Formats: sequence, structure tokens, C-alpha cells
Amino acid sequence: MTELPASLSHHRAQADDVDSVVRGEVRYAPVKSLWLAGMAGAALVGGILTFTWAAFLVFLATTGTVLLLGHSLGSHRKLIHDSYQCPKWLEYALVYFGVQVGLAGPLGLLRQHELRDYAQRLPDCHDYLRHGSSFWRDAWWQLHCELRLQNPPRLTIEPGIAADRFYRFVERTWMVQQLPPAMLLYALGGWGFVFWGTCARVTAGVVGHWLIGYFAHNRGAMHYEVHNAAVQGRNIRFTSLLTMGESWHNNHHAFPGSARLGLFAGEWDPGWWMLMVLRKLGLVWAIRLPAALPERAELQACDEAGSVELERRRDRAPRSGASIGMRHVLRLCWKGTIQGDQPVTMEGPAATLPATLVRRIVGPRVEFHENAAAARLVLHVGQRQVRGLPALCVSLSLRAPALRRLALCVAPLAVAFESTREAFDVA
Repeated sequence: MTELPASLSHHRAQADDVDSVVRGEVRYAPVKSLWLAGMAGAALVGGILTFTWAAFLVFLATTGTVLLLGHSLGSHRKLIHDSYQCPKWLEYALVYFGVQVGLAGPLGLLRQHELRDYAQRLPDCHDYLRHGSSFWRDAWWQLHCELRLQNPPRLTIEPGIAADRFYRFVERTWMVQQLPPAMLLYALGGWGFVFWGTCARVTAGVVGHWLIGYFAHNRGAMHYEVHNAAVQGRNIRFTSLLTMGESWHNNHHAFPGSARLGLFAGEWDPGWWMLMVLRKLGLVWAIRLPAALPERAELQACDEAGSVELERRRDRAPRSGASIGMRHVLRLCWKGTIQGDQPVTMEGPAATLPATLVRRIVGPRVEFHENAAAARLVLHVGQRQVRGLPALCVSLSLRAPALRRLALCVAPLAVAFESTREAFDVA
């Protein structure tokens, strides 16, 4: 038998034979297929006949809510990975929102995730589990079929979840759980709200989940590689806001237990932002981050940012925090000059903005050095430093009097934004 990585020794799924996730047959799943076909058909026909802009806004609001609070925070980061702690009532509420996505019940979704996660960490697995087939064939498989393995791994769910009365009830009735919000929507706006707020929302959630899953295992950038794994996770930058941060899938493959998925500068993670809000309200605690997770010998860096982060974890060194003073920033912007021949340099990841654009913004007076491993932009003025957005404001003030006035107007907002970001961050 192939020796498995130590990180799988405590996995919920276990198998005596690594080939147990290879041998199997994909078969049509009538209930799964008809569920999606029914929702999609109702969304298409009913949605066209009852379209209003109000109904479309309901679709956007309900879809965003269940993806953020339900799928990302409830089903994935809490129920499956237990990456933070919260009151039981909040856990139930978040997981219930996750059921509203329409993928499965809470226990069924957990089982699907754990089987797929276990299989993908092994040297080989079935194409169904790795999204390894062609685009359209994978769509048919994932949306209308199920995989029946000849000798599936044993899956053990802890009693606190498997025996929970609420989870067991919702598991039995997860399709019916679409009725309560549908009735509320009907009372608020009639059938248009139902077709757009329920049918279209479920269709978008199910199809979107497959679509992101396909590309997150086949296309995209990588900070890390899991050695000898059947498939690698990929980061899909342009969908980070749509997926509430879930598209940072390479980061997730590297650190599955981390509550934060967008680990580097410019990796927007709305799920993490919401966790920080809940933490400030005292509703969330014991948040797990990569530095607190066990070492994984099979984890290897693919780029400079990943390499530096792995070294930081091994040294248990925290990221350097920002140190921003309002008066200091305003004084630099007001003067618009630097005394003497003090060198003025800026370094940073240039993740949100391309390095060429950053150089155009800061101008010739500031020498910009791209550093992919840095957490924030840092402007060095002699012995002093300015971090984040205020650094761009100070750089603008050095270019011309007109830009100095603009920098003075924007600087208070920039400082307030950076201070708020620091206050809500735990990394």
C-alpha cells in the first residue's frame, strides 16, 4: 500500500486501499437531475414571464446572502472545517442558510466534501472526484449524476454532528426547506419574487458551484503544490467577490483548516471580512489561521509569496502590522516635499494594481520595488514608513501641487480605511 501523508491520518475518510477512490462507475441520479432541471425550468420560464427589476434585485440579494452566510461561513468554514467557534444558535442559522443554496442537506454536503477532499489528496482518484474530464462531460456528471465506488472509503462523522437533531431533521427535509423563504417571498412580491428569489437562486448556486469547482481544479494560479496529490487547487482571482472568497482554492488546498482563504495582498475574501465583523460583535472566536495549523511535509511553494509564507510559518513569525498616524500622513501630504536628499522608496505586492500602474501613480520621485511576498504597500521616507493606501496618498503629494491637494482630500479616508482594516484583522 502507498504510504499516505501524515495529514490524512485524522481525516474523516479512511481506506485500506488507495485504489478505492479510483474504481467506480458514474451513473445517472434521477432525483439530483430532476431537482436542478425543475428549478432551472421554473427560473427560465417563470423568470421571463414575471421579470421586474425588483425581482432581479431580490435574486442578487438572496443569492449573495446564502453564498456568504450559508455556503462559505456556515457549510464550508464552520460545519466542514470547524475553522472558528460561535454560539450554537448562530451555527444552526449559518448552516441553514447553506442549505438554501440547494446543493444538498448539511450531512450529505459534508460527506460529499470529505470524500472528494480525501480522494484529491491521494496519488490518484476517479475523474469524477477530480473534475478531470472534459468541460461538458464534467458538467453532466456533476449536475446530473453520482459516482458509485466499488469499495468506497469509510467515512466517520463525529457524533456531535451526525447525531445532532437539527442537522438530521434538515438533512431529511433539505429540499422542502426551500418552501419557508419561498412563502415569505410570495407574500412580499408575488410569483416574480419566488421565481427569482428561489428558483433562479438555487439554479445559480448549484451551477455556479460546479463551474467554480471545475476551474478551481483545472485553471488558475498557484502559490503552493501538494506533492503527490491527484489534483491541485487553483486560485481564480476574478471570481473572488462572486464566490465570497471561495475561489482562492489553491490557498484552501494548502491550508484546509484556515478560516481565511484570501491569504495574500489583493486576495479579496468577503467571507473573512464577515468573520471579522462577527468577531467584533463577540459572536465568533478561536479563529484558525495557517500559522496555527499542523505542518504538512507534502506542501511545497510555487512562487515567492508562497515560499516566504511557508518560511514565516516555520519560524512562527507574525506578519508585520501597519503603523499609520493621521498627523504624520497629513503633514507629509501638506508639505509635498521631502527635506534634503532623503531616499524615497516603495515596496509592495502590486497585487490589486499592476506594478506598471503603481509606478505611474507614484511618479519618478518614488522608486517602486515589487515584492510579491509583502502584505501591504510600504513607503519608506528616510527612517519613517507609511503603509497601505496612505502610502499612495503621500506618493501623489510628491508629484505636483494639484495632486497634493487631491492627496490631502483623500488622505483622511485612506487612513480611516487602513485603521479599520487593522482593527478588524487578526493576521
